[in-house]
Amino acid sequence: MSTATTTGWRRPGPTAEQLRTDLWIGLGVTVLALFELTLARSTGAFLLGLPPSLAEQIFWTAAATAPLALRRRWPTAVAVFISIAFIAGQARAVPLSQLPSGALFAALYTLGAWGTDRRLAGRVRVAIIGAMFGWLGLSLALRADQLSASAFDGAAGPVPPVLAAVINGVLYNVLFFAFAYYSGQTAWVAARRRHELREQAEQLRRSQEEARERAVMGERVRIARELHDVVAHHVSVMGVQAAACRRVFDRDPDKARTALTAIEETARTSVDELRRMLGVLRDPSVTSGAGPTDTAGIEQVAALVDRARETGLRTRLGVYGDPTPLPRSVSQAAYRIVQEAVTNVVKHASATSLDVRIRYLDRELEVDVSDDGRGGGPGGGGGLGLIGMRERATAHGGELEAGPRAGGGFRVRARLPLAPETAGRAA
Repeated sequence: MSTATTTGWRRPGPTAEQLRTDLWIGLGVTVLALFELTLARSTGAFLLGLPPSLAEQIFWTAAATAPLALRRRWPTAVAVFISIAFIAGQARAVPLSQLPSGALFAALYTLGAWGTDRRLAGRVRVAIIGAMFGWLGLSLALRADQLSASAFDGAAGPVPPVLAAVINGVLYNVLFFAFAYYSGQTAWVAARRRHELREQAEQLRRSQEEARERAVMGERVRIARELHDVVAHHVSVMGVQAAACRRVFDRDPDKARTALTAIEETARTSVDELRRMLGVLRDPSVTSGAGPTDTAGIEQVAALVDRARETGLRTRLGVYGDPTPLPRSVSQAAYRIVQEAVTNVVKHASATSLDVRIRYLDRELEVDVSDDGRGGGPGGGGGLGLIGMRERATAHGGELEAGPRAGGGFRVRARLPLAPETAGRAA
């Protein structure tokens, strides 16, 4: 969900509690306005001329204040109605003073703060303000002949009294209506920004949940990959050794004994690695990524090739370039790729020879595993082994090639980029 924009967002309607508050405010303002009308009648200060009957004064006073009870439910209609009632009351010389003026201010403010159609709300407010200034000019023109010189006996300023009175009235009304317009618009913008903040907070919460889910999924994939690498390799080697032992058990006890010894050592190594992995998983700091999760490295490839030789394969290990200290993660990834490739040769390829090459190049480390088997290596089945190797290479910004060789057999080659400082040492 995208954040709200100035033109696209619509403010949600008032709540039931806000509507109840408006009802009580409308009733309270109406009662106080009628009390104010009573005080004005008691003083006899009718500045607009002789007022109409008491019933008509009460009607126009209530009409200019009571609609506030519905100001947030129908802001446009309330603002228009109160404006008409205010002008009509003054035209009829009803002594409308502070509270009806305050009701007019509140109606304009509410229209600016709660109007759902922003273009209509702006036009209606401008029209109301224009009508009020038109009425002000008309009323001054109609009462200009009623102003006598005796009304300004105490005048002592440099500005002519009538002009000063007009400027004062206009200035007051400009400030009055400008503040009503501005405060309503500001309230609407503040509500929109609160909505945007809530939306952003919700998006942040969802993003955090997605990040946690991705982290859990990544951890599951990593654990699955580690289990596959550890268990599949050693179990495959044990299976091959057990088959060899079965075949030579009767006619060559020495070879059978050697195979059994290899099975024992491989099983012990597998159990040790599983214990190490389980220990890592029980450590929250390591599981969350705070520490290393693998102790294998490129320096152990020789032992890996030796174990493959014990299964009856002719093996060859070549190291090209000057070996240089590698980042632990790169070393682990290279070892696991070689391990998986060797496992597939032992399990699936029916090969007689295995060739492992490690190349320390200027800017990358390359590992190459090939055999002379049937080409049924990790690329043939498309299983988890090939997926895991690609994941390890991609995680380090590298690439992996796997497929049958032109002259027969299968080949796996991975290139892992080196950090600039490591590449410099290699060069």
